[in-house]
Amino acid sequence: MDGVTDLGGEVFEIDTLMGGHTGITAGYLIRGDRPCLVETGTALSAPTVVDALTHLGIGPADLATVVVTHIHLDHAGGVGDIAAAFPNAQIVVHERGARHLVDPTKLVASAHRVFGPVMDELFGDLKPTEAERIIALGEVGSIDLGGGRRLDAFHAPGHASHHLGLLDSITGDLYTGDAAGVYVPESDELRPATPPPDFDLHLALASMDRMRDVAPARLLFSHYGPVVEVDSALDRSEAVLREWVDMVRQARTMQMDLDHAVAMVRERTPLAIPDDAEYDERRDAWEQLSSTAANVAGISRWLDQTEGHGSTSGDAASVAR
Repeated sequence: MDGVTDLGGEVFEIDTLMGGHTGITAGYLIRGDRPCLVETGTALSAPTVVDALTHLGIGPADLATVVVTHIHLDHAGGVGDIAAAFPNAQIVVHERGARHLVDPTKLVASAHRVFGPVMDELFGDLKPTEAERIIALGEVGSIDLGGGRRLDAFHAPGHASHHLGLLDSITGDLYTGDAAGVYVPESDELRPATPPPDFDLHLALASMDRMRDVAPARLLFSHYGPVVEVDSALDRSEAVLREWVDMVRQARTMQMDLDHAVAMVRERTPLAIPDDAEYDERRDAWEQLSSTAANVAGISRWLDQTEGHGSTSGDAASVAR
């Protein structure tokens, strides 16, 4: 089946086709005694994910667990739809995000304000999940995959306060969500993921240190795919994150407004995807997923909190569109 990749160890990458784009957002099936889906993708992606699970032999009664690294809609927007399609599955999330899966009203309303009409094109609305089906994890936790296999979860804030890292006890795979940034496979580059309101540089760096400490064999990025050079990837992600923070700090020193700061960062850090018409759609897709404007706004907001109000401050809703 197109969009399903066997990664070995009974782990399958599922392209959720976010916004119709291939190779942008992934979910992962861990197939075994207690099948587990890591990340649902958006609500609009739910039919694609259901079809992929069916292709992999997972029927409505078979899925045991759905785990989301965090509740942003490109990772967890399909939870309600997947929960309805697989009524036996428990839903695992960090405790700070659990209430939003039970009652997503505020989260969805906020997303509509931020993304405007793009919300209906890219995401769709997160549907509620029954509270009794949700397992909320704190600083650490464990998810039973059956047969002595488990996912060991740990709190990994910095991108989002409700973010988890997930380590497979058998394969050594670490599901990074957005805590180690965004991986662009066609150019083998790491990009920061720093949108408002939760970005915190120190927490993000500490989370990457935690990822090093658990010594994963492979990183599985939700955006997008597997990376086996673990130490190199984490080092590169840390370096580019520090670089972007330094650039936004410099823009503030130069009294740039937000639009000029975004333009400066875009000019200095273009995607390494080839600059020709064949790749225009790919560049646009990655920018749509992780926009420079939103990332700069998130960094600027954190700098406001730690270093005082600066000229690059702006309303997150206005820059994320």
